[in-house]
Amino acid sequence: MTFKEKYGQILLPLITPYGENEEVKYDTYEELINYLAKEDLCDTFIVTGTTGEASLLTFDERVKLMQTAVKAAAGKKPVIAGTGCASTKETIALTKEAAKLGIEVCMIVVPFYNKPTQEGIYRHYKAIAEACPDTKILLYNIPIFVGVNLEPETVARLAAIDNIIGIKDEAGINPTQVTDFFLATKDVDPDFVIFNGDDIMLLPTIVQGAMGLVSGGAHIFGHEIREIFKAFENGENEKAKELFVPIYRVCKSTGQNGRILPNSILRPAIELVTGIKLGPARSPLAPATEEEMAVTTAILKEIGKL
Repeated sequence: MTFKEKYGQILLPLITPYGENEEVKYDTYEELINYLAKEDLCDTFIVTGTTGEASLLTFDERVKLMQTAVKAAAGKKPVIAGTGCASTKETIALTKEAAKLGIEVCMIVVPFYNKPTQEGIYRHYKAIAEACPDTKILLYNIPIFVGVNLEPETVARLAAIDNIIGIKDEAGINPTQVTDFFLATKDVDPDFVIFNGDDIMLLPTIVQGAMGLVSGGAHIFGHEIREIFKAFENGENEKAKELFVPIYRVCKSTGQNGRILPNSILRPAIELVTGIKLGPARSPLAPATEEEMAVTTAILKEIGKL
């Protein structure tokens, strides 16, 4: 079975719900998973990705979220775990915990904060792959957060490792790099999976061959994203564009006032649409202001989501 056949085209990185004191609300997490599965807003769930605020969670919280997701999603949707940490040692430990829960694919971000060289990045992933031989690894490139780009030449080296199967690229900084990754890997591993990880780059990247989208916006727009893929595959470009514009507008609005991580605005937007209480983003992310929410809410009303 190919990756697409098992995991589909829409991978949804789950928002992590919090209570009044920023404690993780695992019961609400289960409620959210049930809602998203029932509404069929994605093909696969991702636990503790960037949208799930992985860098703000403890190791134990991430493991418990994996446990909750595996249980809640059983028989409904597959689960991929985001297991990337700042150090190789901790990443291996967390990836092994995911494997114990039966999670077969882990999405592993380039190590953040320490800005490793390309050789350091290569050694990082190679060590994880060797320590977790039964886990399939999806590389995760997001230079806007980690401070270093995973270069195509390094991806080509990593694609030669059997259990490194693909990459998620946060394409906002360099949308044409999807093509660079394709060219770098096509002769090394013709089945190498390339996903776009930026909702507002959906159209530019599927034209280049991105086979799917890792989408926080799918909490709201899962059906529309699915229709965009269908329209593109059927050559209905105008329809794809019409469906894309509302997604673009909402996702663009979550970056108001220079916000790089959209969670502070995305979370209350998802609350408004789903009715599920998610709580504000975890510190140090400042909560959305009334003015910011007025902008996003107005767009959601205009496009018929509220």
